Parts: sequence; C-alpha cells; structure tokens
Amino acid sequence: MMDPEVLKRITARRAELDELEEQLAKQLAEVRAERDELAVAERVLQRMSEQIANERAEAGSPVVHVAGRAVRLVPDRGPGVAESALPAEYQRILATVRQAAGPVATRQIGEMLGLDTGVRGKLEPLRGKLTKLADRGWLHKLPDGRFTIRA
Repeated sequence: MMDPEVLKRITARRAELDELEEQLAKQLAEVRAERDELAVAERVLQRMSEQIANERAEAGSPVVHVAGRAVRLVPDRGPGVAESALPAEYQRILATVRQAAGPVATRQIGEMLGLDTGVRGKLEPLRGKLTKLADRGWLHKLPDGRFTIRA
C-alpha cells in the first residue's frame, strides 16, 4: 500500500514539472520564431549589400572607409587629375554646369539634372556636392551662391 503523503508529493511534483514543460515549450517556440526572423533579416541584408556593391561598381565611384563609414572620394583638381577621376554623379554635375550659359544657381542645375526642385530636401544634397566641387577646385562659387566652371 502507498503512503498517501508520498503520493501527494509525487502528484504535486508532477504538476510542477508539467507547468515547467509548458513554459519551456513556449520559450522554445519563441526562440525558434526569432531565430527564423533573424535568418530572413540576414538574407535581406546580404541581398541589399550585394546590390549596393554592384551599384557602386557600376557607378565607378571610388569609395573609402573613414571611421567605419563609406565615403566617396572627390579628389582635388590639379595637374594630372582628370575629370574622369570624379564619381560619375559629380562628372554629370560638372557637365551640366559647363552647358549653362554663365553662372547658375543650385535650383537651375537641379532642374537641368531633372531633380524635383520644388522640394528643398532634394536640392540640399546637390548644393553640398556643388560646394564640395568648388572646395576641391573643380567649380568656382560666386558670392551670390551661383556656380561656374573653373577656367
């Protein structure tokens, strides 16, 4: 005959273990779901990284890493430095300024490049590129903010 006290303890312990098993099964399902999500995120990141690398290779723009960030190189204008050393986007900007009949404003250049000039946020990156080209000697920035090609 079984002792009722021992039987009571066995039943209580079995209930504790059943509850623990249920909790662990739930945790395991959550871990597996998160691991699956991470695997998908990894594949998407890999695909995007490959796309970006391909786009950079197609554009032919030199890229360096500074403090862990990718930065495009815009070389200083000087003897022996051809316009072809510039990233394609900057070459296109120079060609647009060259086509203009005299000094041009950022908005005019944006229009010639086909940018949405009604949105200030679209012009600011262009203004930054124009200023960078001026700082590196490729363009001349007039006091009124317009740009011309350096002779």
